[in-house]
Amino acid sequence: MRVLDLTDDLAFNGARLLVGLGADVVRVERPGSPALSRAETLHWHAGKRVVSAPVSPAALDRLAGQADIVMESGPFGELRGVRTDSGAVTSRWPRAVHVVVTPFGTTGPRRDWRAGDLVAAAAGGMAWLGGKPGGPPKPPPREQATQLAGAHAAIAALLGLIARDRIGQGQLIDVSAQEAVAATLETGAIAWIHAGRYPSRTGGVYEHVAHRVFRAADGHVAGGYSGSDRMWTDLLAWMAECGEAEDLTEDKWSDPVFRWRGREHVDEVVARFVARRSAASLAEEGRARALPWAEVSTATSLPGNPQLAERGFFARVLGAGLPEEGVTDVGFPFAALPGDGVTGVAALRRPVRLTEPLPAPAEAPWRSEGPRGRRDGARGPGARPLEGIRVLDLTWVLAGPYATKTLAEHGADIIKIESRHRRDPTRFAPSMRLRPDAGIDDGGYFVNFNRGKRSVALNLRTQPGLEVLRRLAAECDVVIENFSPGVLARWGLSYDRLAELRPGIILVSMAGVGQSGPWRNAVTFADTLAAMSGLTSETADPGEAPEGLTFGLGDMVAANAAVLAVLDLVAAGRGGHVDLSQLEAMAASMGPAVLEAELGERPLVTRPNRHPRMVPHGVYPVRGDDRWIALAVRGDEEWRRLAEHAGLPGPASAGLEERRRHEDEIDAALAAWCSERDGEALAAELQELGIAAAVVATGRDLVEADEHLAARGFYPVLEHPLIGPVRHEGIVVRMSGTPGALTAPAPLLGEHTGRVLKDLLDLDDEELARLRDAGALE
Repeated sequence: MRVLDLTDDLAFNGARLLVGLGADVVRVERPGSPALSRAETLHWHAGKRVVSAPVSPAALDRLAGQADIVMESGPFGELRGVRTDSGAVTSRWPRAVHVVVTPFGTTGPRRDWRAGDLVAAAAGGMAWLGGKPGGPPKPPPREQATQLAGAHAAIAALLGLIARDRIGQGQLIDVSAQEAVAATLETGAIAWIHAGRYPSRTGGVYEHVAHRVFRAADGHVAGGYSGSDRMWTDLLAWMAECGEAEDLTEDKWSDPVFRWRGREHVDEVVARFVARRSAASLAEEGRARALPWAEVSTATSLPGNPQLAERGFFARVLGAGLPEEGVTDVGFPFAALPGDGVTGVAALRRPVRLTEPLPAPAEAPWRSEGPRGRRDGARGPGARPLEGIRVLDLTWVLAGPYATKTLAEHGADIIKIESRHRRDPTRFAPSMRLRPDAGIDDGGYFVNFNRGKRSVALNLRTQPGLEVLRRLAAECDVVIENFSPGVLARWGLSYDRLAELRPGIILVSMAGVGQSGPWRNAVTFADTLAAMSGLTSETADPGEAPEGLTFGLGDMVAANAAVLAVLDLVAAGRGGHVDLSQLEAMAASMGPAVLEAELGERPLVTRPNRHPRMVPHGVYPVRGDDRWIALAVRGDEEWRRLAEHAGLPGPASAGLEERRRHEDEIDAALAAWCSERDGEALAAELQELGIAAAVVATGRDLVEADEHLAARGFYPVLEHPLIGPVRHEGIVVRMSGTPGALTAPAPLLGEHTGRVLKDLLDLDDEELARLRDAGALE
């Protein structure tokens, strides 16, 4: 798989993920690109060959003509591979799968706007969710907005390859960084859609689940007591055994609604319990009791994680001036290249040794013999790339349903297995229904993340129910599950057995920390994954405790990895078992943090929202109650324009180092200037000056007030049988030739049971009645 990498920092992660899949990636540096640190260069570009000499348009055309995938990113007006004939955006290289990542997309009134990570996180709604009440918003650390855009770019690349095999041609694929962020807010926008409200900054306390960061005797842990009843009862039993449950043993606290309303008191009691113990002992005992508790790790301590080390997660990067054995970097979200899917042998491997980016001649930079073979497809343009692929969905909550939602958008038939005995928690948890009057079929959380699926009710506590499940598996191309390790095998559905039932089947297992390793039975939530990965530690302001993340970023990062794994196998035409650890997916999003620690690179900035190569770079108040704007200045010329326009202190000719010395003064002057201005008007004004800026969007802003998202139709309406017309978060990967679609609302519990079992298993009414009598279809 030949990949031509024309990305800037908007999509570095996309090309890196393709390296992790074994692609032959050749990078052409953008003229005038800012110099990266050694750690950044090794992390984002190890495993590639780099053409650094000036490349003419004709030479670039030759390279693109030899590639399967061209991945390009940057401001729309600076893209080298698109044309805008008569207002329509087309690719200069129509035979290639041409993935274009821009700040706001290739269409719409803001397509020429600029953004890096901070501004994309602000425009997409993610920055709003971080920070302390009353203080400035801040996005998650380690450039999660642009990493998300890159992940969707990698997904787009493989969707494009699959589509090319079906329709016989490449296409232009549009990925907006703003939309990649807006689709990754958990309840950030859908709470407004369903409840007319939106979550705000809490300083690290989850709004819709009882999880947070607690101070331990010698550090910090992440944990809580949401989810199934057992999460509460077993935590309470642990505290009671130690004589520290206080009044929580009273019967009233067993009522989840009462407990939710009294969460502040419950958290205080739990905090006192935690504070008496070390972080490591709390995490160890939590794992032993199958409770979601984890120590908050750091980038320095991450390589010592026994679970990650035993599973061979880390990569070694070799290069000039480095130790002979190389240096340690975070690896990739999952191991690539499984076995043939017929014998059931899964020979998983990771690219555990990568070389620093090596120079390559512009004439013949590729290592592989030629582009991936193209097959002329039988379908015409417009057919979605995953049509004809059937997925058995055994997942619940967020990580798995988010993955299967994405596959559904691009044509896969998703059969979601449920039961009234084991309902998805997002159907019944009061905090996830979002609307006070919602029931099990119309809760906002479930409705958004399960659209486009069919629901089959199977009681897997019965043998007839399990037998039907096995028969359904034999009719599916993909099985996705997020059970604890070993559950599927106990049901007679291990990968080996599935491969016998359906040769070539793909199984994706999404356990919290993976199917093997000393922590394999650990129970995880998004906050515990972030804590174990090292990301939570980086949410701490200088001299303060880490705040953690208040939305399920880890779940959605893992979901994107699961989608990529499925597409990798579908594109290769083979089956296999993908052992996807959600922890590894999250740790892979730590960027160059581990390399920085190993190389001894000291961060140039330690304050939230600041940047080593951009000054000013921050979030500033604008006119109105709790309204903010994010802006980022790249380079001296942008600083000159801003300084003259805003009348900022210091010379307009000041270079980066001088601006850094006076950053506090610049920030204070900017805050005073911005505070008297309307945010939307100011953002447009700064963008006219060529300076990246955007209002820090709330969930309401995204859904109701963002003219650009509205013009691009990012919140389409589906007709739900109980709610009526309701908006949903839209599709991020926009394919010009084989576009995705939202085709149906989320299903009612068991809505499609009879039809699916009749169509796929040829069951008649009499057989269905017998199964109902046996309790198998409850």
